[in-house]
Amino acid sequence: MAAGTGIEILRTPIRAPNANAVCERFLRSVRAECLDHVLFLGEDHLACTLRRYCAYFNDARPHQGIGQQVPSGPPASPNAAGVVVELPILGDLHHEYRRAA
Repeated sequence: MAAGTGIEILRTPIRAPNANAVCERFLRSVRAECLDHVLFLGEDHLACTLRRYCAYFNDARPHQGIGQQVPSGPPASPNAAGVVVELPILGDLHHEYRRAA
């Protein structure tokens, strides 16, 4: 079933109940913060929404486990000058805040 979609199957180690904890946490975030709030109009709409959410999750959403920083970017300077602007994500479901240039 997964072979036709290009999904690679990874086996979890035996007797390692926490081996997939990161994946489970991400899937819970995707469902609670995205999938439960959007009515999808087709497979392409779902794929586009998931791509946008993943970009938001990795590029804009602060993570508690790494000191409220984003995984893919350098730490933001709290003392930087400039006006903070709000950017809507996923049709105002989430928002990203950045300093204007």
